[in-house]
Amino acid sequence: MSYSAADIQDFFLISEVVDPEVAASWNIAPTDLIPLIIDRRNNEESEISRKLVTARWGLVPSWAKDTKGAARLINARMETVTEKPSFRKAASIRRGLVAGDGYFEWEKTPDGKKIPTYLHPADSNPLAFAALFENWPNPALPTDDPQRWLRTATIITTAASDALGHIHDRTPVIVPPEMWDDWLDPETTKENDVRVLLDSMPEPHLVPRVVSDRVNSVRNNGPDLIEALAS
Repeated sequence: MSYSAADIQDFFLISEVVDPEVAASWNIAPTDLIPLIIDRRNNEESEISRKLVTARWGLVPSWAKDTKGAARLINARMETVTEKPSFRKAASIRRGLVAGDGYFEWEKTPDGKKIPTYLHPADSNPLAFAALFENWPNPALPTDDPQRWLRTATIITTAASDALGHIHDRTPVIVPPEMWDDWLDPETTKENDVRVLLDSMPEPHLVPRVVSDRVNSVRNNGPDLIEALAS
């Protein structure tokens, strides 16, 4: 994710940057901070405001006893996201968008190798991944401690299209600009309405690019990780 907070603010028409220190990263790993876009009211009488915040990647449900399971909940399957206890409440009232350039998948070859592939849009505009977020209260901290609440997020995935299915059988749900308002709308809370939104998401059209296996290590980071592998 090479975009600054200012870039994201301009492209997504954000009115309030809550967390301005959005750090660029080309190799985001579970539990790293990711840029999250949400629509919220400051109070019942105010207008809806679009905010840029950060969240830790890997959902921690509000009822969880600790954060140990977060790394297992980096993704939520679209097919069951309105039913699973870990995601159902967030799907109803805490939906967001994660901004990014693209994402990595590893294509399996018949001989067992895994080829790192970067999937990205044909243009240079950011992608908006459909996300859910939760706010987890740390029971070890007092209620008035500003560090008590941990915001975490998960990215929704769906079955990959035929064009990308040979690389991996799942792909993130990408929300097109004309559906941002509907997806983020905090007034949409009914399960059936959320289901309709998810089912109406169009198929993404992404471009695959084989990249260096340096991306296999989270210790490596930089724009060279998304460059095409020299033949």
